[in-house]
Amino acid sequence: MLCRTASHSFSPCGFQETCLRVLSFCNSHSLKEGVCVHSPIIKGGLQDDLYLSNNLLSLYAKCFGVGQARHFFDEMPHKDVVSWTTVLSAHTRNKLHFEALELFGMMLGSGQCPNEFTLSTALRSCSALGEFEFGAQIHASVVKLGLEANPVLGTTLIDLYTECDCTVEAHKLLAFLKDGDIVAWTTMISSLVETSKWNEALQIYVRMIEAGVYPNEFTFVKLLGMSSVLGLGMSYGKLLHAQLIIFGVEMNLVVKTAIVDMYAKCGRMEDAIKVSKQIPEYDVCLWTTIISGFTQILQVREAVIAFLDMQLSGVLPNNFTYASLLNASSSILSLELGEQFHSRVIVVGLMDDIYVGNALVDMYMKCFHTTTNAVKAFRGIASPNVISWTSLIAGFAKHGFEEKSFQLFAEMQASGVQPNSITLSTIIGACSKMKSFVQTMKFHGLIIKTKADIDIAVGNALVDAYAGGGMVDEAWSVIGIMNHRDPITYTSLAARLNQRGDHEMALKVINCMSNDEVKMDEFSLASFLSAAAGLRTMETGRQLHCYSVKSGFERCNSVSNSLVHLYGKCGSMHDAQRVFKDINEPDAVSWNGLILGLATNGHISHALSAFDDMRLAGVKPDSVTFLSLIFACSQGGLLDLGLEYFYSMEKTHHLTPKLDHYVCLVDLLGRGGHLEEAVEVIGTMPFKPDFLICKTLLNACKLHGNVALGEDMARRCLELDPSNPAIYLLLANLYDNAGFSDFGDKTRRLMKERGLRRSPGQCWMEVKSKIYLFSSREKKDEDEITEKVEFLITEMKNKGYPLQENEDKLYHSEQLALAFGVLSVPTMAPIRINKNSLVCIHCHSFIMLVTLVIDRQIIVRDRKRFHFFKDGQCSCAGHS
Repeated sequence: MLCRTASHSFSPCGFQETCLRVLSFCNSHSLKEGVCVHSPIIKGGLQDDLYLSNNLLSLYAKCFGVGQARHFFDEMPHKDVVSWTTVLSAHTRNKLHFEALELFGMMLGSGQCPNEFTLSTALRSCSALGEFEFGAQIHASVVKLGLEANPVLGTTLIDLYTECDCTVEAHKLLAFLKDGDIVAWTTMISSLVETSKWNEALQIYVRMIEAGVYPNEFTFVKLLGMSSVLGLGMSYGKLLHAQLIIFGVEMNLVVKTAIVDMYAKCGRMEDAIKVSKQIPEYDVCLWTTIISGFTQILQVREAVIAFLDMQLSGVLPNNFTYASLLNASSSILSLELGEQFHSRVIVVGLMDDIYVGNALVDMYMKCFHTTTNAVKAFRGIASPNVISWTSLIAGFAKHGFEEKSFQLFAEMQASGVQPNSITLSTIIGACSKMKSFVQTMKFHGLIIKTKADIDIAVGNALVDAYAGGGMVDEAWSVIGIMNHRDPITYTSLAARLNQRGDHEMALKVINCMSNDEVKMDEFSLASFLSAAAGLRTMETGRQLHCYSVKSGFERCNSVSNSLVHLYGKCGSMHDAQRVFKDINEPDAVSWNGLILGLATNGHISHALSAFDDMRLAGVKPDSVTFLSLIFACSQGGLLDLGLEYFYSMEKTHHLTPKLDHYVCLVDLLGRGGHLEEAVEVIGTMPFKPDFLICKTLLNACKLHGNVALGEDMARRCLELDPSNPAIYLLLANLYDNAGFSDFGDKTRRLMKERGLRRSPGQCWMEVKSKIYLFSSREKKDEDEITEKVEFLITEMKNKGYPLQENEDKLYHSEQLALAFGVLSVPTMAPIRINKNSLVCIHCHSFIMLVTLVIDRQIIVRDRKRFHFFKDGQCSCAGHS
């Protein structure tokens, strides 16, 4: 039609006007058909008409992309500021910021003078690239052209300086604009929010109010998004909601969605739903926000109901909706639910969507026992991004295929996708699981090379990997070079030190945290309490308990459970029970700590009663519960009840006994003299007998004088650990007790000939928050402690008590620790001694007699149990 029109005998002015009308109409409606005018314009000889060309250029940019627009622009015979600004804006709009700035340079080189729109577009590209110097040059041009008071340019410059971390300059510009308008203020707030400068954004908001500039809906939308990250949570979000009402901001769909999102992220879904009902408008964004909110607090049923309501309302879910629902399935590990949403994804044709694909990979990795479906979902993603790769790598590491996760990491890099901090943290976590020093060092090198070590999450992962692999010095070295540390940094280190049994070093981490001005959270506090429990240091434990009360962490189950464990380990069941009673909802860990503490402290009947209370409270027992129960029955000589607990594990509670349970069962049978049944258990259990279970039965043989079986168990132990001196000593004692002292002496000589020596018995005590260590030493040493031992011995002899002298002419570690306690511990406080092995018979008698000489309670925690000595008696009543 246009071509026919051109061939008629219209006047050039009429034809030109017709072309302009067509182009103007198509530009306003973004209609591709408008380019059909291009050919008639050329045929009509109007290609030199700059006004027509600029309109055509604009249409090309809108409808056919930057490439076509640039091609047309390059062929234009004449160009003005509008032409340059149009093509420049097209590049900026499509995030081709380098090319946009190149064009701006070409424009200046051509002698063309930019206007405020050209300058504003170039400044936006500078902001996106963080090009401070280039932006500053453009700012100089703005001043030179006398446009510094222009509000559009002022706003764009504020955005540039804020993005480039030059907030002082941004503040000056804001002041120059006579405190600016709402757009300028909101731009600055928006830039600060986007660069995670939350506190500065809040300060600017306060300044804006003080300057008499009232926020609009866009200001509040930006500020409400900060509520979940500022650490102020509900108090901050509710204040903004209140101010939004006070300032009379209209409740439209965008504002409503922002408020709902704020409440949802704070876990207040009741408030979120109330706000969502204030106006009738709903869209897919709002529904998805509601679904995500329910998912976040694990209310998956409500999330699914919201999804169904969304469909009934006629709003179609999008890719983000389905991604949220798949994440909900992952959160409760429901494969069935995840597969249902997967089928819907296939129906609506979102299989190749990156967000849906990533959620599918994550769901199948978490909910399915193999990686097959996750890999299929991954291969279905058209262009996997770093999140896709990270989910796949994390999934393989979680399923125990660490080597495969390393291969995938290499594939990701080969495909041109660069890892982010989460990817690197994940791959370092895989190294930690493998305890692979070589791989950890390899990836550490890559992290240093890419300067990713400045990220705190990556640094924390390295600390955990090195400490978990026993390379504590390397872990400390990483901490030393980290720009920032947080509670996770020190919690990882303390937890790993606890696993290695280095509890004293774990407690020293507290001072490092304090010096670094990093406050303990509930997780680090629980780790330090575990360290104190491992050392059985009551004073340090009480100090940590005080801190937990002051900081409000005693309400956290992880902290309360650690306190129950601590007091149980330190022999103070009164404190343990008091802490337990203050727990609002005790879980299985809480009850297990109480039961084990009671059993270890000799309160067998109370431990068994606690188990009954646990079941009445509706808390399901786990494998640790039964380990504590069988141990309690073993210590209390309750053979039949112990057997009943063991066999009820599978029959009643559907728990498969582990090797530790069988060790406890053998100890139970062995102590009860049922050695043949114990042998039968070892022969029929679904595990290969290890050193500990054979040693346990050997000890039972020593108690009951069964030489033949004891020799067999000793042989098995030595096959598993030939250089363990404890087996020689147990066998020698077995021979001595059975009247075969010659064989006992021969066994000891054999041990010495093989160069084996018994690990020296050690005791330790905590006095005034300091740990004191004691080892056996010869009697000839003279100091205050040995003098006190001699004094106690003399007092016993003077009172006629039957004291046996040490045959080995040594002061045992228990004796030295006891003497130190008498000298150092206040008279009203009990003397608490910890020992790394069983208390010997001689020292057990010695301590009982000491309590007749001095009126003190003495508590000894050896490798197996507590001994409470008072008035010449011990709580163990002679049981080993």
